[in-house]
Amino acid sequence: MASKKRAVYLVDGLRTPFLKALARPNPLSAADLAIAAAGPLLARQSFEPEAIEEVIVGCVGPAADEANIARIIALRLGCGHAVPAWTVQRNCASGLQALDSAAAHIMNGDVDLVLAGGTECMSRTPLLYQNALLEWLADFRMSKGFSNRCKSMLKFRLRYLAPVVALLKGLSDSVVNLSMGQTAENLAYQYNISREEMDAFSVQSHQRASAALQEGHLAEITPLFDWHGQVVGSDNGVRENSSVDKLATLKPAFDKPFGRVTAGNSSQITDGAAFLILASESAVKQYDLPVLGRIVDTAWVGLDPTVMGLGPVYAIQKLLSEQKLSLEDIDYWEINEAFATQVLACLKELETGESPLGKIPLDRLNVDGGAIAIGHPVGASGARLVLHLLDILKRNGAKRGVASLCIGGGQGGAMLIERVSGVT
Repeated sequence: MASKKRAVYLVDGLRTPFLKALARPNPLSAADLAIAAAGPLLARQSFEPEAIEEVIVGCVGPAADEANIARIIALRLGCGHAVPAWTVQRNCASGLQALDSAAAHIMNGDVDLVLAGGTECMSRTPLLYQNALLEWLADFRMSKGFSNRCKSMLKFRLRYLAPVVALLKGLSDSVVNLSMGQTAENLAYQYNISREEMDAFSVQSHQRASAALQEGHLAEITPLFDWHGQVVGSDNGVRENSSVDKLATLKPAFDKPFGRVTAGNSSQITDGAAFLILASESAVKQYDLPVLGRIVDTAWVGLDPTVMGLGPVYAIQKLLSEQKLSLEDIDYWEINEAFATQVLACLKELETGESPLGKIPLDRLNVDGGAIAIGHPVGASGARLVLHLLDILKRNGAKRGVASLCIGGGQGGAMLIERVSGVT
């Protein structure tokens, strides 16, 4: 990004509680979750929703009736027919991509006020028909006459009715034929990360998330009300009594029976939404908006899909190099916890890899827990990381933070934000 471009300010944000997917689909769709976060956010602003000039939303798997979900969200929020809205999809970093896209439009002078973020309802990911059933249905429909239809009926097999779990398809890489969990196992073997290390990191995530809730560090959450009258005020996947002994009883999930990655040291399948308001200097002044920070730069990289979890390493290296910063110049870090082994591998590679930058202090990384405890609604996580990082910088009087994610398919993204008290 050119240095002469306009500054982009982050002025406010909210998210829903992140809800661990249970046996039943969430009664709220991805669009409903987005409204639950963005509605209260816009309601507390000094401007009307119609003042928003663009709505950009990250979402990996919107429902069939939520095509271009960003437009649905914008209209339901009351932004008006004239406000353009579009959806972005970069797998796990979709929410970060939405923020980056919004920032680019503001920097270029295209708009001054944007609502951006992400939403995902992973519990509503559908079951699909097998191709064999679809082929049989096509043959049956094209059969002419009673005799031919009877012959087609006889070709039906009960196994055609076995459903295809779309979520498992989405969490796999068809190019290298590996699930995301299997790519995490690759990192465990490559960096010699033990099961005990993974489980200990996971327990720390739960403990930090539980402490953050008890200490009131999650003001970013707005309560969630569903259609059944249920109210959720906090992330429901956090287990304050998690322990290494309990996690040790879980069986490997992806490389049975000898693997090290389990459900306990992986991020949770989760529903949730997170949104932020981005503004130019003129919009900040026009509406007398508070300023939480500014987006300095974003870096995107590609890498081998079989080790996609290392994406944050290369994105961070690129980001700091472009900004001429060192590891020590960053006060706090948020690296998405797709898997415990993935974060641990990133830390090892950053410290001792081919192009080492140094050691990230653990007391400056994911200080309030991460996706292992909170969950990872893939469309929303990138926006959550930035939103929470703003609060961490504020309460600690710190200046710079980096939010980063690995991305299924072999990519990485990292965003540098800086705390400022007003426009410059």
